[in-house]
Amino acid sequence: MGKRSDAFRPAARVAGQKQDVWTIINEAATNSPKQPIINMGQGFFGYNPPTFVTDAAKAALDRVDCNQYAPTKGRPRLKQAIATAYTPSTPHLSRPLNPTTEITITTGANEGMLSAFMAFIEPGDEVILFEPFFDQYIPNIVMAGGVVRYVALETPRNGSTQKTSSADWTLDVSKLKQAITPKTRMIVLNTPHNPIGKIFSETELRAIGDLCVDHSILLLSDEVYDRLPYVPFTPPRALSREIAQITLTVGSAGKNFYATGWRVGWLLGPAELIQHVSAAHTRICYSSVSPLQEACAVGFERAEELGFWEQSREEMRGKVRRFCDVLDELGLPYSEPEGGYFVLANLKKVELPGDYEWPEVIKGRPRDFKLAWWLIMEHGVAAIPPTEFYTEENQGVVEDWLRFAVCKDDEVLEGAKERLRGLKAFIKG
Repeated sequence: MGKRSDAFRPAARVAGQKQDVWTIINEAATNSPKQPIINMGQGFFGYNPPTFVTDAAKAALDRVDCNQYAPTKGRPRLKQAIATAYTPSTPHLSRPLNPTTEITITTGANEGMLSAFMAFIEPGDEVILFEPFFDQYIPNIVMAGGVVRYVALETPRNGSTQKTSSADWTLDVSKLKQAITPKTRMIVLNTPHNPIGKIFSETELRAIGDLCVDHSILLLSDEVYDRLPYVPFTPPRALSREIAQITLTVGSAGKNFYATGWRVGWLLGPAELIQHVSAAHTRICYSSVSPLQEACAVGFERAEELGFWEQSREEMRGKVRRFCDVLDELGLPYSEPEGGYFVLANLKKVELPGDYEWPEVIKGRPRDFKLAWWLIMEHGVAAIPPTEFYTEENQGVVEDWLRFAVCKDDEVLEGAKERLRGLKAFIKG
């Protein structure tokens, strides 16, 4: 038998993908002549988790059971701690969440969402995303054989000329209704939202939830920033018993406790849904890191008594304000977030040098990629171009914006502000 010419051909799900934004920005940051770079691109924290959590992790490493396989659905102590923390925001259950059947622990929120897609999406099933979307959703859906449909949020009308709010990025419910077909299996919601910082209003959530109930569509609610709201936050599962019964909620200890590298996430929801997510999770990675689950359990158990949630929220809100001071100073509009730790700044007023030599990886990209590259190379500040979170047909609405992550030490934010003041010479009008 002769050798097959296509023996090592990659599967279509991974072949032909263009270089992703994270690789482009991180490599540019590494190679920038302006060192040390101030990285406000990826949303990783610039400081350690609180000591009561890291102390718990160190203690867990001394326990034999914590250094062995965790139960595939998660360590009982963490599931109980999550049940206790989330029962108050699940009022229609009229009883405590069941940690055994209604919660499963995953290797980060991303793997948890992949488990949800693998559990419920068959080839050809459609999944609706709102634009902008976190880019990792798409490969996870495609991996499961799903087809992605998009509904773009309305952008702020005056976003290029004045400060706006993330609440000004609104949902046109009629567009969502038009996107639903007999093949629609799931809608993915992200609140508080990345990259906008939007917290969906109760009116928007009820419209989404009611459509899901009426059309028997699952609602996957990505709430990894749920401990960082700056306005009242309502999870969709809190709206009605009917909506709660078709909702899977995604959470992240990495976001909650400043430990994105720990990769501890979870899904909670009705037992009849969670059982299938758990089955998919078992096949994907069997179990998640054991000692860090124990540390996260202690985190939940002690956070309330130590006032950590309130402190975390106020500190992050202060970082948002601290960073936005320089945007106000420069006269650059931005979208003030209602939650999370991202700020979208509009740089339409910034005039890029006409004779700048762009690398090949940037030449064919929208303006925000050029802004991001130039900002890294000439000013030493890294940010993320948000067109990566849009389909090509809608990228134009955000090509003047950049996403800045403010979850950094205050000294780093002050350094970023000082470097950004260098934009004054390039601001027109």
